[in-house]
Amino acid sequence: MTALLPALASTARAAAHRADGTDCHCTGSEAVLADRDDAAVVRHGPTVAKAHAPGTDPTALSLRLATAARLPGTLLAPLHPAAVTVDGRLVTLWPYGTPVDPGAPDVAPWEAAAGLLARLHRAPVPVALPPMRGPAKAARAVRRLIAAGAHPAAGPVLRAWAALPAWVRDEAPMPSARSLCHGDLHLGQLVRHPAPAGPWLLIDIDDLGAGEPAWDLARPAAWYACGLLPPEEWTRFLTAYRGNGGPAVPADGDPWPVLDVPARALTVQTAALAVTKSVATSRPLDEVEQAVVDACVRMSTTAP
Repeated sequence: MTALLPALASTARAAAHRADGTDCHCTGSEAVLADRDDAAVVRHGPTVAKAHAPGTDPTALSLRLATAARLPGTLLAPLHPAAVTVDGRLVTLWPYGTPVDPGAPDVAPWEAAAGLLARLHRAPVPVALPPMRGPAKAARAVRRLIAAGAHPAAGPVLRAWAALPAWVRDEAPMPSARSLCHGDLHLGQLVRHPAPAGPWLLIDIDDLGAGEPAWDLARPAAWYACGLLPPEEWTRFLTAYRGNGGPAVPADGDPWPVLDVPARALTVQTAALAVTKSVATSRPLDEVEQAVVDACVRMSTTAP
Protein backbone atom coordinates (compact mmCIF):
# COMPACT_ATOMS: atom_id res chain seq x y z
CA MET A 1 0.00 0.00 0.00
CA THR A 2 2.88 2.41 0.72
CA ALA A 3 3.60 2.82 -3.01
CA LEU A 4 0.08 4.20 -3.48
CA LEU A 5 0.44 6.95 -0.89
CA PRO A 6 2.02 9.70 -3.10
CA ALA A 7 -0.77 9.38 -5.68
CA LEU A 8 -3.37 9.31 -2.92
CA ALA A 9 -1.86 12.43 -1.35
CA SER A 10 -1.97 14.18 -4.72
CA THR A 11 -5.65 13.28 -5.06
CA ALA A 12 -6.45 14.67 -1.62
CA ARG A 13 -4.45 17.83 -2.34
CA ALA A 14 -6.21 18.46 -5.63
CA ALA A 15 -9.62 17.96 -4.03
CA ALA A 16 -8.77 20.27 -1.15
CA HIS A 17 -7.86 23.16 -3.45
CA ARG A 18 -10.39 24.87 -5.64
CA ALA A 19 -10.20 24.60 -9.41
CA ASP A 20 -8.80 28.15 -9.72
CA GLY A 21 -5.77 27.13 -7.67
CA THR A 22 -6.39 29.38 -4.69
CA ASP A 23 -5.39 28.21 -1.25
CA CYS A 24 -7.80 25.95 0.64
CA HIS A 25 -6.57 27.40 3.97
CA CYS A 26 -5.11 24.01 4.87
CA THR A 27 -3.35 23.83 8.18
CA GLY A 28 -0.45 21.50 8.81
CA SER A 29 1.18 19.09 6.42
CA GLU A 30 -0.34 16.10 4.75
CA ALA A 31 -0.80 13.13 7.01
CA VAL A 32 -1.11 9.41 6.40
CA LEU A 33 -4.04 8.26 8.53
CA ALA A 34 -3.90 4.57 7.54
CA ASP A 35 -1.63 2.35 5.47
CA ARG A 36 -2.97 -1.21 5.60
CA ASP A 37 -3.43 -4.09 3.20
CA ASP A 38 -7.14 -3.35 2.90
CA ALA A 39 -7.09 0.47 2.89
CA ALA A 40 -4.90 3.55 2.68
CA VAL A 41 -6.09 6.94 3.92
CA VAL A 42 -4.37 10.31 3.44
CA ARG A 43 -5.45 13.72 4.71
CA HIS A 44 -4.69 17.09 3.16
CA GLY A 45 -6.15 19.89 5.23
CA PRO A 46 -9.94 19.49 5.31
CA THR A 47 -10.00 16.64 2.78
CA VAL A 48 -9.41 12.91 3.19
CA ALA A 49 -8.78 10.47 0.33
CA LYS A 50 -9.35 6.78 0.96
CA ALA A 51 -8.14 3.97 -1.29
CA HIS A 52 -10.40 0.96 -0.86
CA ALA A 53 -9.31 -2.67 -0.81
CA PRO A 54 -8.18 -4.30 -4.05
CA GLY A 55 -11.09 -5.98 -5.78
CA THR A 56 -13.73 -3.69 -4.25
CA ASP A 57 -16.97 -3.97 -6.22
CA PRO A 58 -17.58 -0.53 -7.78
CA THR A 59 -21.35 -1.02 -7.92
CA ALA A 60 -21.55 -2.01 -4.26
CA LEU A 61 -19.31 0.91 -3.29
CA SER A 62 -21.53 3.33 -5.23
CA LEU A 63 -24.61 2.05 -3.39
CA ARG A 64 -22.87 2.45 -0.06
CA LEU A 65 -21.74 5.99 -0.93
CA ALA A 66 -25.30 6.92 -1.89
CA THR A 67 -26.58 5.50 1.40
CA ALA A 68 -24.11 7.60 3.40
CA ALA A 69 -25.14 10.71 1.49
CA ARG A 70 -28.81 10.06 2.34
CA LEU A 71 -28.23 9.76 6.08
CA PRO A 72 -26.75 13.08 7.27
CA GLY A 73 -26.50 13.20 11.01
CA THR A 74 -25.79 9.47 11.18
CA LEU A 75 -23.09 8.72 8.60
CA LEU A 76 -20.38 11.11 7.42
CA ALA A 77 -21.35 12.10 3.88
CA PRO A 78 -18.80 11.80 1.05
CA LEU A 79 -17.57 14.92 -0.71
CA HIS A 80 -18.43 13.40 -4.09
CA PRO A 81 -21.10 10.85 -5.00
CA ALA A 82 -18.76 8.59 -6.98
CA ALA A 83 -15.37 6.99 -6.51
CA VAL A 84 -12.40 7.82 -8.73
CA THR A 85 -9.68 5.42 -9.85
CA VAL A 86 -6.12 6.10 -8.72
CA ASP A 87 -3.36 3.70 -9.74
CA GLY A 88 -5.96 1.02 -10.34
CA ARG A 89 -7.66 1.49 -6.96
CA LEU A 90 -11.09 2.89 -6.16
CA VAL A 91 -10.70 6.08 -4.12
CA THR A 92 -13.36 8.09 -2.31
CA LEU A 93 -13.14 11.64 -0.94
CA TRP A 94 -14.40 12.73 2.48
CA PRO A 95 -14.37 15.74 4.79
CA TYR A 96 -11.95 15.44 7.69
CA GLY A 97 -13.44 14.78 11.13
CA THR A 98 -11.82 14.70 14.56
CA PRO A 99 -11.42 11.08 15.71
CA VAL A 100 -11.95 9.64 19.18
CA ASP A 101 -8.93 10.23 21.40
CA PRO A 102 -7.53 6.78 22.26
CA GLY A 103 -5.62 8.31 25.14
CA ALA A 104 -8.80 9.41 26.92
CA PRO A 105 -10.83 6.23 27.57
CA ASP A 106 -12.73 7.92 30.41
CA VAL A 107 -14.52 10.17 27.91
CA ALA A 108 -15.09 7.56 25.20
CA PRO A 109 -18.36 8.47 23.42
CA TRP A 110 -20.23 5.23 24.09
CA GLU A 111 -23.60 6.95 24.31
CA ALA A 112 -23.03 8.73 21.00
CA ALA A 113 -21.95 5.50 19.32
CA ALA A 114 -25.04 3.71 20.63
CA GLY A 115 -27.39 6.49 19.55
CA LEU A 116 -25.93 6.57 16.04
CA LEU A 117 -26.23 2.80 15.75
CA ALA A 118 -29.85 2.85 16.88
CA ARG A 119 -30.61 5.54 14.31
CA LEU A 120 -28.80 3.59 11.58
CA HIS A 121 -30.64 0.37 12.46
CA ARG A 122 -34.01 2.13 12.25
CA ALA A 123 -33.31 3.65 8.83
CA PRO A 124 -34.89 2.05 5.75
CA VAL A 125 -32.63 -0.42 3.94
CA PRO A 126 -32.02 0.93 0.42
CA VAL A 127 -33.10 -1.28 -2.46
CA ALA A 128 -30.27 -3.45 -3.83
CA LEU A 129 -27.86 -2.57 -1.01
CA PRO A 130 -25.48 -5.55 -0.55
CA PRO A 131 -25.42 -7.60 2.64
CA MET A 132 -23.49 -6.30 5.63
CA ARG A 133 -19.93 -7.65 5.39
CA GLY A 134 -19.24 -8.44 9.07
CA PRO A 135 -19.31 -12.24 8.72
CA ALA A 136 -17.17 -12.02 5.57
CA LYS A 137 -14.51 -10.09 7.49
CA ALA A 138 -14.55 -12.60 10.34
CA ALA A 139 -14.14 -15.47 7.86
CA ARG A 140 -11.25 -13.65 6.19
CA ALA A 141 -9.52 -13.26 9.56
CA VAL A 142 -9.81 -17.01 10.16
CA ARG A 143 -8.39 -17.76 6.70
CA ARG A 144 -5.44 -15.52 7.48
CA LEU A 145 -4.90 -17.41 10.74
CA ILE A 146 -4.86 -20.74 8.92
CA ALA A 147 -2.42 -19.38 6.33
CA ALA A 148 -0.10 -17.99 9.02
CA GLY A 149 1.09 -21.41 10.12
CA ALA A 150 1.49 -23.16 13.45
CA HIS A 151 0.86 -21.34 16.74
CA PRO A 152 -0.20 -22.79 20.12
CA ALA A 153 -3.25 -20.52 20.22
CA ALA A 154 -4.54 -21.43 16.77
CA GLY A 155 -6.24 -24.64 17.90
CA PRO A 156 -8.73 -23.17 20.40
CA VAL A 157 -9.45 -20.23 18.10
CA LEU A 158 -10.34 -22.55 15.23
CA ARG A 159 -12.39 -24.83 17.49
CA ALA A 160 -14.38 -21.85 18.74
CA TRP A 161 -14.95 -20.81 15.13
CA ALA A 162 -16.10 -24.28 14.08
CA ALA A 163 -18.76 -24.28 16.83
CA LEU A 164 -20.49 -21.19 15.42
CA PRO A 165 -23.51 -21.25 13.08
CA ALA A 166 -22.88 -21.25 9.34
CA TRP A 167 -24.21 -17.71 8.79
CA VAL A 168 -21.65 -16.29 11.20
CA ARG A 169 -18.88 -18.09 9.31
CA ASP A 170 -20.15 -16.54 6.04
CA GLU A 171 -21.18 -19.97 4.79
CA ALA A 172 -24.94 -19.27 4.66
CA PRO A 173 -27.21 -16.22 4.39
CA MET A 174 -27.90 -14.27 7.54
CA PRO A 175 -31.12 -15.49 9.17
CA SER A 176 -32.23 -11.88 9.53
CA ALA A 177 -31.38 -9.06 7.16
CA ARG A 178 -33.95 -6.65 8.49
CA SER A 179 -31.74 -3.66 9.32
CA LEU A 180 -29.23 -1.29 7.85
CA CYS A 181 -25.97 -2.23 9.58
CA HIS A 182 -22.52 -0.69 9.84
CA GLY A 183 -20.73 -4.04 9.87
CA ASP A 184 -17.53 -3.02 11.70
CA LEU A 185 -18.46 -0.88 14.67
CA HIS A 186 -15.75 0.27 17.08
CA LEU A 187 -14.80 3.67 18.50
CA GLY A 188 -12.32 4.25 15.68
CA GLN A 189 -15.35 4.53 13.39
CA LEU A 190 -16.55 7.79 14.94
CA VAL A 191 -15.46 11.35 14.12
CA ARG A 192 -16.65 14.81 15.02
CA HIS A 193 -17.69 16.81 11.98
CA PRO A 194 -17.26 19.66 11.37
CA ALA A 195 -13.89 19.35 13.08
CA PRO A 196 -12.92 19.80 15.78
CA ALA A 197 -16.08 19.79 17.88
CA GLY A 198 -19.07 19.02 15.67
CA PRO A 199 -21.48 16.17 16.40
CA TRP A 200 -20.27 12.58 16.30
CA LEU A 201 -20.86 10.69 13.05
CA LEU A 202 -20.14 7.15 11.88
CA ILE A 203 -17.50 6.63 9.20
CA ASP A 204 -16.23 3.75 7.03
CA ILE A 205 -18.89 2.41 4.68
CA ASP A 206 -16.93 -0.58 3.35
CA ASP A 207 -18.99 -3.10 5.32
CA LEU A 208 -22.30 -1.22 5.33
CA GLY A 209 -25.30 -3.29 4.28
CA ALA A 210 -28.46 -5.15 5.14
CA GLY A 211 -28.04 -7.61 7.97
CA GLU A 212 -28.44 -8.71 11.55
CA PRO A 213 -28.18 -5.55 13.72
CA ALA A 214 -26.86 -7.47 16.73
CA TRP A 215 -23.56 -7.74 14.85
CA ASP A 216 -22.97 -4.02 15.37
CA LEU A 217 -23.24 -4.43 19.14
CA ALA A 218 -21.08 -7.55 19.19
CA ARG A 219 -17.62 -5.99 19.45
CA PRO A 220 -18.28 -4.01 22.65
CA ALA A 221 -20.25 -7.02 23.93
CA ALA A 222 -17.26 -9.26 23.25
CA TRP A 223 -14.87 -6.84 24.94
CA TYR A 224 -17.15 -6.78 27.98
CA ALA A 225 -17.37 -10.57 28.08
CA CYS A 226 -13.58 -10.85 27.79
CA GLY A 227 -13.03 -8.38 30.64
CA LEU A 228 -11.59 -5.70 28.33
CA LEU A 229 -14.50 -3.24 28.61
CA PRO A 230 -15.52 -2.20 32.14
CA PRO A 231 -19.10 -3.16 33.09
CA GLU A 232 -20.09 0.47 33.59
CA GLU A 233 -19.05 1.36 30.04
CA TRP A 234 -20.90 -1.61 28.59
CA THR A 235 -23.98 -0.58 30.59
CA ARG A 236 -23.71 2.98 29.26
CA PHE A 237 -23.56 1.70 25.70
CA LEU A 238 -26.39 -0.81 26.01
CA THR A 239 -28.64 1.58 27.94
CA ALA A 240 -28.14 4.34 25.37
CA TYR A 241 -28.85 1.95 22.49
CA ARG A 242 -32.10 0.81 24.10
CA GLY A 243 -33.02 4.37 25.05
CA ASN A 244 -32.73 5.42 21.42
CA GLY A 245 -35.05 2.65 20.25
CA GLY A 246 -32.38 0.32 18.88
CA PRO A 247 -34.06 -2.80 17.44
CA ALA A 248 -31.18 -5.30 17.80
CA VAL A 249 -32.00 -6.35 21.38
CA PRO A 250 -35.17 -6.42 23.49
CA ALA A 251 -36.08 -3.12 25.13
CA ASP A 252 -35.37 -4.66 28.55
CA GLY A 253 -34.26 -7.93 30.06
CA ASP A 254 -31.31 -10.11 29.14
CA PRO A 255 -29.71 -9.14 25.77
CA TRP A 256 -27.35 -12.13 25.62
CA PRO A 257 -29.64 -14.61 23.83
CA VAL A 258 -29.37 -12.20 20.87
CA LEU A 259 -25.76 -11.08 21.36
CA ASP A 260 -24.06 -14.36 22.27
CA VAL A 261 -23.35 -15.73 18.78
CA PRO A 262 -22.22 -12.43 17.18
CA ALA A 263 -20.07 -11.65 20.23
CA ARG A 264 -18.40 -15.05 19.94
CA ALA A 265 -17.74 -14.39 16.26
CA LEU A 266 -16.10 -11.02 16.97
CA THR A 267 -14.02 -12.63 19.72
CA VAL A 268 -12.76 -15.25 17.26
CA GLN A 269 -12.06 -12.59 14.63
CA THR A 270 -10.06 -10.50 17.09
CA ALA A 271 -8.15 -13.53 18.35
CA ALA A 272 -7.41 -14.75 14.82
CA LEU A 273 -5.96 -11.40 13.82
CA ALA A 274 -3.94 -11.24 17.05
CA VAL A 275 -2.41 -14.66 16.52
CA THR A 276 -1.69 -13.90 12.86
CA LYS A 277 0.21 -10.75 13.87
CA SER A 278 2.04 -12.67 16.57
CA VAL A 279 3.25 -15.21 14.01
CA ALA A 280 4.20 -12.53 11.48
CA THR A 281 6.29 -10.55 13.98
CA SER A 282 7.64 -13.54 15.97
CA ARG A 283 6.51 -12.04 19.24
CA PRO A 284 4.38 -13.38 22.10
CA LEU A 285 0.78 -12.35 22.54
CA ASP A 286 0.30 -9.28 24.68
CA GLU A 287 -2.13 -9.12 27.59
CA VAL A 288 -5.14 -8.00 25.57
CA GLU A 289 -4.48 -10.53 22.81
CA GLN A 290 -4.11 -13.31 25.35
CA ALA A 291 -7.45 -12.33 26.90
CA VAL A 292 -9.33 -12.90 23.64
CA VAL A 293 -7.49 -16.18 23.03
CA ASP A 294 -8.41 -17.30 26.55
CA ALA A 295 -12.02 -16.47 25.75
CA CYS A 296 -11.78 -18.72 22.69
CA VAL A 297 -10.49 -21.51 24.92
CA ARG A 298 -13.62 -21.16 27.07
CA MET A 299 -15.86 -20.87 24.02
CA SER A 300 -14.42 -24.01 22.45
CA THR A 301 -15.82 -26.04 25.35
CA THR A 302 -19.16 -24.20 25.68
CA ALA A 303 -21.79 -24.31 22.95
CA PRO A 304 -23.35 -21.03 21.78
